[in-house]
Amino acid sequence: MRTQIARWGNSLAVRLSRQVAADAGLGEGTAVDVDIIDGVVRVTPARPIYSLAELLAGVKPDNIPESFDDRPVGRELL
Repeated sequence: MRTQIARWGNSLAVRLSRQVAADAGLGEGTAVDVDIIDGVVRVTPARPIYSLAELLAGVKPDNIPESFDDRPVGRELL
């Protein structure tokens, strides 16, 4: 697909066709990472960034795995 770069305020923008956006899993408001690798512009969906508090909020008594072996293995000092 060929498209053109357009001005959007003080920035430049690239318009993606609906099919290209759908194939890439992009929608309006999707956060993306933009990288330049060897002169090629790469746009990829951004991976979520979680805080420690958000991760710990997901820990519940029913999803903590049980210890299956508590004895030292190797050269650990307890």
